[in-house]
Amino acid sequence: MGIRISITGADTKIDFKEDNMIACTFTTETPNNVNARSTDVSNTLVLKGKIFSAVGGEIKDDSLSLAKWSAIRAESPDAYRNVAITVLSTDKVVRKITFPNAFVVDYKEDYFDTEGVGTFELKVRQKKDKYELTSINGG
Repeated sequence: MGIRISITGADTKIDFKEDNMIACTFTTETPNNVNARSTDVSNTLVLKGKIFSAVGGEIKDDSLSLAKWSAIRAESPDAYRNVAITVLSTDKVVRKITFPNAFVVDYKEDYFDTEGVGTFELKVRQKKDKYELTSINGG
């Protein structure tokens, strides 16, 4: 199983391939205190990956771009980006989920002194008034 992530903004493109990604969780949440389908729906992705210090001899760490995105103020148009995840199994697409207006809810990094450099966890959510634009495909 492999997970690919692509995040695009105004002048930004961030890509994570299978060797970078550890896990991804997709949730659709509605309030628990309702008796019928609610219009208060949120779609969320939690992405977990590895922080690399070097790839092929070159320093390339797109997790730094994630950290910078998480610090952008809400008033900035660049706070919202297109996030697409593709889950693969034997080169076949299991799921492709796209949030065209995603924003960062939480971002954290953990560092280790025993193995590797560390991990990151990014929690993004589709903008609430655009939740119906979330695209879910696969086979």
